[in-house]
Formats: sequence, C-alpha cells, structure tokens
Amino acid sequence: MNNKAKLYVDVHVLQTVPPSCINRDDTGSPKTAVYGGVTRARVSSQAWKRAMRLMFRDLFTEEQVGLRTKRATELVAAQLKALGQEKDCEKQAVKALEAAGIKVNKASQTDALFFLSPIQARELARLASEGETDKQQYKNALKDYPSVDMALFGRMVASDPSLNYDAAAQVAHSISTHEVRNEYDYFTAVDDCAPEENMGAGHLGTVEFHSATLYRYATINVRELAQNLKGETAEAVEGFIKAFLLSMPTGKQNTFANRTVPDLAYITLRRDQPVNLAGAFECPVRIHGEGYVNRSIQALSRYAKRTYQSFTTAPEQAFCIGAIEEADSLAPSVGMQDMLDAVLGAVSDYCQMEEES
Repeated sequence: MNNKAKLYVDVHVLQTVPPSCINRDDTGSPKTAVYGGVTRARVSSQAWKRAMRLMFRDLFTEEQVGLRTKRATELVAAQLKALGQEKDCEKQAVKALEAAGIKVNKASQTDALFFLSPIQARELARLASEGETDKQQYKNALKDYPSVDMALFGRMVASDPSLNYDAAAQVAHSISTHEVRNEYDYFTAVDDCAPEENMGAGHLGTVEFHSATLYRYATINVRELAQNLKGETAEAVEGFIKAFLLSMPTGKQNTFANRTVPDLAYITLRRDQPVNLAGAFECPVRIHGEGYVNRSIQALSRYAKRTYQSFTTAPEQAFCIGAIEEADSLAPSVGMQDMLDAVLGAVSDYCQMEEES
C-alpha cells in the first residue's frame, strides 16, 4: 500500500503522579506490571479511555458522544417520546433493537453493554414510529451515524459482527519509567460524637499507594477514522489529543488529590506506522538523586533517535509541549494550541486529498 495514503498521529506523554492509587486491581492495590525485570506502576488503557470519554462530554456536542449501556431500550424509548409518541414506547424500542439484531432480555435490557450514539437511537425511533418492517433499515441505522468515541474506540456486537466498528485509536497501558514499590498509608478516623473518656479511633484502615513518572502512549489511524466519521475527523483528532493530555482516572482522587498535567508531550505525524517508544524504559531509569523526569526525557530522546535511524523513518512533523531543554533534540517546543492548530491543519489537508483521490 502506498505510504502516502496513511497518516498516524502518535502521542507520547511523560507525566509524574504523586502518591496515588488511580487504578486499582481486585484487591484494591494500585495496578503494576513487570517490565525490564522490575515492577512498574501501571494504569490500564481501559481506565484512561474511560476518563477520556468523560472529558469528551465537555469537548464535543451531546450528539457526538455515545453511551455504553444495557439500557439502550430506554434511550430509544426517550427518542420515541420526543417524536410525540405516548404509548408503548418501550415495547416499540425493544422491537426496533431486535429488528436490528440486538438481543434484548425479559427486563428490556441488552444482554451485554451496547455502545449507542444519540443519532442512532433517534434513527431507530424514527423507523419504529413510521412502522418500518425492513430489518436492514434498522441495521443500517446502527451501522451509520457513529459517535466520535465509537469511531475512535470501536464497538463490538457479539450477536451481530456486521455492527462492529474497528477502533481507529489505540491506547497503551501506562507504565512507570522506573521501578516502584507499593506503600501503605495507615489511617484513623475519629468519631466526633464519642464521649471524652473514649480516646480510641472510630475506624482504622490502610490504603495502598505509590508515586511514579509514567510513560503514556496513544495513536490514531487517521485514514480509518476518516472512513467512519467523514467531515468530523479533524475535530475528533483534536478532542482525542486534548483528552489524552488532560484527563486522568479518578481512583482515590479525593484521598490523594493527585491530578497533574504532563511534564512532556511529544506528538508526531507519521506515514509508515505507529511507533510506541516504551522500549526507552526497558532498562529502568535510575535517578541518582536527580528525580525521574529529566532522565526519562533523556532516555526517550535517545531511544527515539536510535529507532528512527535503525528501523523507521523520522516523523513528517513533530512537536514537544513542555519547555524542557532535554526535549529540544526531539522536536521544537510549542504551546498546546499551536500544536493542535498544526495537527488539525495536517489532518484536514490529508482528508481533503483522500476525498479528491
């Protein structure tokens, strides 16, 4: 395939998080992973994508953001009511979803979480209100009109794979650039109404936490995104980058107030393939009393140069956000809005060329 037909936007982030537990496992412990032979802090891609989708509600219109729910019948029924129908809305909503190939149980819920865009719900309601009997029309309503997050993150429908969307974006599990050891905070809570002679605590507990400098990575296949979203592609890329840079999972946020922003963001536009630079930290960063951020940036810069020289080409365009001298060799340092404007221009030009070809 002609490389000029491809365009990937890669987003690399180094971000320091203070003592926190933003993503827990089934025992309540901060998630970890072994990489390079040592234990790293880890934040799952699912956790960060959830945080991004929540931020999408502020970045996009209501119609551009989908809902993942078992209560899809309620969404379609609400659209039927908006069309002026007063009776049997739920029954008609069930029939509309079943006509489209979605299984609905006795509780009028889908068997699994179903990703539905507001426009798709409205189209199903319209078909039902008009008495449409052609099942293909209902399937088309669920195949067309994807929301931005549906096109970016994909949709899987086990009962009817024809309704699937392949994700145009990929988000890696974030890992620390260095070794971590989980710690425990022993805490007590005092009963405000306890008698004075009772000096004991009303509650005792522990919470596990760690702190880390994380390497985070995500990529967007612009060509695939454009095939699903048509004219909204550039806007979707902008929202994705903003949300990836500025969102954060909310686990134990009230306990630790750990909300930070990236120390460095390195954004590249590539024509060949996405390139995850996590290999920069296979050998864990050692601080020698100097902190992890600057040494992580140095490791990222060295690894990126070696990778570009040995295995891939250098990016067509690259930008760094964060006025850090160690990142100067990666790309020019710019403001976030200047970066977004440049990326949007490149994506818009690409989409226009694809339409004309």
